[in-house]
Amino acid sequence: MSVEVQELPCREGFLGLLTLNSPGTLNALSEAMVEQAQEALDRWATDDRICLVVLQGAGERAFCAGGNIRLLYDAMTGHGDQQAPSRFFTREYRLDYSLHRFPKPVVGIGHGVVMGGGLGLLSACRYRLVTPDLTLAMPETSIGLFPDVGASWFLNRLPGRLGLFMGLTGARLNVTDTLRVGLADMALLPEDRDTLFSRLQEQRWAGEAAADDNRLFRLLNQMPAPDYRALPQSNLEQHEQAISRLSAGEELPAVVDQLLGSDIDSDWWRACIDNLRGGCPVSAWLVWTQLKKAQQMSLKDVFRMELAMALECSRRPDLPEGIRARMVDKDQKPSWSYGSVAEVPEDVVTAHFEPEWDDETDPMQLQ
Repeated sequence: MSVEVQELPCREGFLGLLTLNSPGTLNALSEAMVEQAQEALDRWATDDRICLVVLQGAGERAFCAGGNIRLLYDAMTGHGDQQAPSRFFTREYRLDYSLHRFPKPVVGIGHGVVMGGGLGLLSACRYRLVTPDLTLAMPETSIGLFPDVGASWFLNRLPGRLGLFMGLTGARLNVTDTLRVGLADMALLPEDRDTLFSRLQEQRWAGEAAADDNRLFRLLNQMPAPDYRALPQSNLEQHEQAISRLSAGEELPAVVDQLLGSDIDSDWWRACIDNLRGGCPVSAWLVWTQLKKAQQMSLKDVFRMELAMALECSRRPDLPEGIRARMVDKDQKPSWSYGSVAEVPEDVVTAHFEPEWDDETDPMQLQ
C-alpha cells in the first residue's frame, strides 16, 4: 500500500497512524494515495476508539514532495484517462479540507522535502512538527500551476508580503525560516520520533476532543527541545526587509520588475529570483489574484476557488508544458503561452476564478 494505515494501541484509546509510503517518489501524492488516506480519515472520524491521528512520510528524504502530477501529463496532452486531472485535484482538495476540519487532534511530522501538496497536508494538521533537515516551498509557478491545496489560506496569514513572495518565487525555507514565520509549531529531532510515539502510546486518551487536545498539547511541550542555536541560519531573517520593500506595490508587473531588478548578493536570493524569472507569467497572476480574493473568504470557499483554478490550469497549455519541461524532457525550457506578466490578458486570469459550484453541487462535498 502506498499509504500505510495503522491503529496503535495506547494505555487507553488508539492512535491512528497514516504513513505516506512511496519514498521512491519522495512520497508525492497519487490518486490512489489520496483515496487510501481519505478512507482512513473518514473511518476514524466516527470511530470512538481512535482518539488522535499522526501523519508522517516514509523514507529519509521527504515527508511529501507534492502531488504526483507527472502521472496526469498524458491526460492533459490528449492521451490516457481524460478525467484523471479532475478526479485527482477534487480528491486531493477534499483530503486537505478533511484534515483542516478533522474532529480529533492531528499531528503532522514534516521531514526533508515538504513542498506543494506536502505543505498542504502539513498546514492542515492541528500540530505541525518539523525536523532540522526540512526544505519547505510552494514551487508551483515553475510548472504553470499556482500555490494550491489551501495556500490561499495559509500564505495570506504570513507576515507582510512573504506569502506573495513565496508564491511568486518558490522560495525554499529551512527549518528556522519555517518556525520563524509560523508554518510549523516546533522542531523535532529525528532521534526523538520514537520517544514521541512511546509517550503518545503511554497516555490514557479520553476520547473527547477537547480533553485529548489539552493532553496532547502538554505532551508535545514536554518533548526534548533541540538546540535551536545549532539549526540553520534563517534566510528570511536576513532578507525580510528586502522582501517587504520589493514585494510592495499595487500592480503585479511593477512588483515583478522590482524583484527581477534587485541586486542582492546572496545565493538564496538569486535562486528565488531565478525561479521568478523562469516561472509561468499566468501563474504569477494567479498567485497575485488568489491572495487578494481569499482575504475575505472562508476556508470552504478558498478550497472551492482553488479547485476551480486547478481545473482551469489543467485545461490550458501552460501546466502540461511546465510538466514536460521540468519532469518529462527535463530541458528546463518551458515555452509559456505569454512572455511576461505584462502580456497576460485579463480575461485569461479571470477564467480561473469563475465560480462553478454551490453547496448543492460541490464535488468535494465540503461540510
